[in-house]
Amino acid sequence: MGSYGRLAKRALETEMPVMVQIQELVRGAKNAMSLAQGVVYWQPPKQALDKVKELVWEPSISCYGADEGIPELREALKLKLQRENKLVKSSVMVTAGANQAFVNCVLALCDPGDSVVMFAPYYFNAYMSFQMTGITDILVGPGNPNTLHPDADWLEKTLSETRPVPKVVTVVNPGNPSGTYIPQPLLKRISDLCREAGSWLIVDNTYEYFMYDGLKHSCIEDDHIVNIFSFSKAYGMMGWRVGYIAYPSEVEGFATQLLKIQDNIPICASVLSQHLALYSLEAGPEWVTDRVKDLVKNREIILEALTPLGEGAVKGGEGAIYLWAKLPDKYQDDAKVVRWLATRHGVVLIPGGACGCPGHVRISFGGLMEPACKAASDRLRKGLEELVSQGMVE
Repeated sequence: MGSYGRLAKRALETEMPVMVQIQELVRGAKNAMSLAQGVVYWQPPKQALDKVKELVWEPSISCYGADEGIPELREALKLKLQRENKLVKSSVMVTAGANQAFVNCVLALCDPGDSVVMFAPYYFNAYMSFQMTGITDILVGPGNPNTLHPDADWLEKTLSETRPVPKVVTVVNPGNPSGTYIPQPLLKRISDLCREAGSWLIVDNTYEYFMYDGLKHSCIEDDHIVNIFSFSKAYGMMGWRVGYIAYPSEVEGFATQLLKIQDNIPICASVLSQHLALYSLEAGPEWVTDRVKDLVKNREIILEALTPLGEGAVKGGEGAIYLWAKLPDKYQDDAKVVRWLATRHGVVLIPGGACGCPGHVRISFGGLMEPACKAASDRLRKGLEELVSQGMVE
C-alpha cells in the first residue's frame, strides 16, 4: 500500500490552499510584487503595541486563558457588537483568526454528508473548510452577472427542492474574492429564506470597515445566524491571529459545542494577541476607517491598470480590498495566466479558479502603500496589454 492509501481521504480530497501555491510563486519569481494576498500595509496602533510590549513579562500572559477568550476582551467585543453592528442578542467566542472561527462553526453545525450552500465566486478557505470536515455536497450558487450579488431566487429554489435541506448557507460581506457588498435588503431576504427552510446562515464580516463610495456596512441577527469577525485586516493584525464568533445566545447548547471544539484546536487564542486586540479596540473604528480611506487611491490605480481587459470586465471594489476581473474568453486556464504574469512581468494575482470561477483573477489593493501599488500596477497593465494584444509571450 502506498503512503496515499494510509492518509485521510478528507484531507487528500481537500484542495491545496491557493495562498500556499501563490507564496511559492512569489518566492520563485524574481523581485515579484504581490497583488495577491489579502493583507493591509499597516501595523496595529502604536499605542496598542507599546502597551503589549510592557505585558511580556506578566506571568498570566504565558498561561492558558479562558477557552472562549479573556473576559475583558469579550466584554469589550459585546459592547462593540451592540454599538457598531446592532447585534444585541449575541454571545462572543474569541478565536485564532476568522478562518478558525469558520472551522469552529462548521464543526458545530455540520455533519459529514450534510449539504451546504456557497455562492461563486466563493472564499477558497471556506470551501476547503467544508471539504476537510467531510462535507462532500457543496452546492455552489451563481452570483448576479452584473453585481456578483448572491442569486436569492436560485437560493429559494435550492432550499425548497434539496432534500435533506442544506444545513448551512454562507456569504462573505463585503465579499472575498469579489469586493462586492450585499445590500441590507438582499441580506435580509437570504436570512429569511434560511430561517424558513431551517438552514443556518454564516456571515463573514471580516471586511466590515472596508466600505467605499458612501456605502455603510450592516449586520443581521437571528437565532439561525452566526456572524464572524476579524482583527486581521482592520487593525493590521494578520500575524497575531485574532477573530471572533458572534453566535445566538438563546440557542441551547451552541456555546457548549463551540467550547468542545475550541478546546481541541487552539485551547484559546494567543493571550498576548488578545490583549493587543483589546488595546487596538481602544483606538476605535475611526483609526481603521482613516486608513481605509487611503485605499481608495490604490483602488483607482489598479482599476486603471485593468483597463486593457475592456469595458465590463472588472467588478467589485465596493468593499473589502479586492477587484474581480474577467480574462479574455480564451484564457480559461487562469492559473497559467497568473504564473505567466508573475514570471514575465513580476506581478502576482490570485487565479479565479480557486474561487469557483475559472477565467477570472482576484486583485488585492490593500497590501501596498501607494508608491509600491503604482509600481505593481504599471507591471500589471503592461502584462495585460501584452496578454490581450500578443498572448502569453514567453
